Parts: sequence; structure tokens; C-alpha cells
Amino acid sequence: MSPLRFIDLFCGIGGFRIAFERAGARCVFSSDWDKFSRQTYAANFGETPHGDIHSVAVADIPKFDILCGGFPCQPFSLAGVSKKNSLGRKHGFEDVKQGNLFFSIADILDYH
Repeated sequence: MSPLRFIDLFCGIGGFRIAFERAGARCVFSSDWDKFSRQTYAANFGETPHGDIHSVAVADIPKFDILCGGFPCQPFSLAGVSKKNSLGRKHGFEDVKQGNLFFSIADILDYH
């Protein structure tokens, strides 16, 4: 039986990847917009994640069994919303940079 394949979205430095690989799964795609997270991930795993998920065509993401995605909670958490409100920034799904990442997950799952 072949190992389960997973994708690692908003991967940061690879916490999900470590756990899933220890459980015997194989990472087939990773993505994170943060330059320094990608550098650390590359040092940890020998491969550099793709950049911003918005710049990756859904069809270019390999087939997978499990989607891992630790997208940012700041647009939705009490502390994050309070900070964004105090700075006059939008939050929740209206946060263009972080709040709409949920929809990227939905698009990827819908396609695959």
C-alpha cells in the first residue's frame, strides 16, 4: 500500500509536515507566502515551498489524500480582530490578505 499523500498549505516552517511524515505520509506540495518561512522550510526539508497560494493554479497542485492548512487565525480571533479594528483594517472574510484563504482551501478541495 502506498503512503497517503498530503499537501501543506500555509506551511510556515513545517510543523504539519513533520507530524504527517512521522505518521508515514508523503508531502507532494507545499506553499507559504512568507519569504523567511519558505527559507526555513527549505533548510528543514530540502525543498522550497511555492509562494502565495493565490499565484498557484489549482490544476497545478498534485493529487493528494489529505489537505493540511494552518491558515492565519488573526482575521477571526478576538485579539486579531481587536488589533485590526484599532488600526482601521478589515477583518474576517473582508481581510483581503489573510481572511480569504479559507476560500482557496475550498477551491482546491472542490477541484480535487
